[in-house]
Amino acid sequence: MKKGNITIKDIARELNISVSTVSRALADNPLVKPATREAVKELAKKYHYKPNFTALSLRSNKTNTLGIIIPELVHEFFSLVIRGVEDFAYANGYNVLISSTHESYEREVIDTKTMLNGRIDGLLACISKETSDYDHFKEFVDRGIPLVFYDCICNEIKAPKVVIDDFNAGYMAAKHLIDQGCKNIAYVGGPINLLINKNRFGGYQKALSEAGLNTHDDWIIHCKTMDYEGGLSDTKDLIKSKQIDGLFAATDMLAIAAIKNIKAEGFRVPEDIAVVGFSNWTIGQVYEPSLTTISQPGYEMGQKAAELIIKQIDNPDVEFDDTVVLNTELLVRESSQRD
Repeated sequence: MKKGNITIKDIARELNISVSTVSRALADNPLVKPATREAVKELAKKYHYKPNFTALSLRSNKTNTLGIIIPELVHEFFSLVIRGVEDFAYANGYNVLISSTHESYEREVIDTKTMLNGRIDGLLACISKETSDYDHFKEFVDRGIPLVFYDCICNEIKAPKVVIDDFNAGYMAAKHLIDQGCKNIAYVGGPINLLINKNRFGGYQKALSEAGLNTHDDWIIHCKTMDYEGGLSDTKDLIKSKQIDGLFAATDMLAIAAIKNIKAEGFRVPEDIAVVGFSNWTIGQVYEPSLTTISQPGYEMGQKAAELIIKQIDNPDVEFDDTVVLNTELLVRESSQRD
């Protein structure tokens, strides 16, 4: 037997049988005699034969691999999404390739091209906050490769989507602050080009409108970075102005940054300014005061996204354009609860 990687041709040659017989024997095909099957498997074991999965995938035109694009790796919500995707995928015989764009449009384009060239069976994608052009995703549709958007989605491309009810979530958060007696409620969110931020802001506006409350441009902040440092700098003047008594932040880190500035100015939370966040990060439970927030079903989102992509793979002749909307939950804690 030759040195190096052993192929089924080598096994066939040593046993003086056909390549197709070796292939069938390794697959436990009942048409192959038991003695031949046993001989093939013993020789394969002896020489540590490993199947060439690349060749197999080329023949079957399927790799049993899903790609997932996420904006951030170090993010509790996306960690839950990945867990949901992986659990569903592995239970159905698929592997998962993960790529993080770090919220960069350029990285997103590179990552999607890499996934495209890597012969994945389908892609699950959450667009970055910099993205406004979607040609790199259109290529998947043009090639007939299954595509599912989740969380931050693109309505310009016809593909299944999994989202949360961001509008109702924003409405719930603002309505809760109103119910706690707040009259002057600020909004701190992310880039308004993202649909999730438009919807959260829209829910906030609806709640204030129903309550007959006014807002001011100075009380509305669209933070480009959506992170703690951005929240600290962007909410500093707002807190110093002493005009607000309530604040809804579209992420927990923005909320915690605002609370940091509130404390620095000598105000109390929630007595002077009540605060509601969004995402239900673990830090919000241990922070002082504990953070009222909107809980996102990340694991369920991942499961549903993986289910939709595999459904497309299994039914290539069916056109799918489902939009699955998941509900959220208001978790009331100390940062907004007034006696």
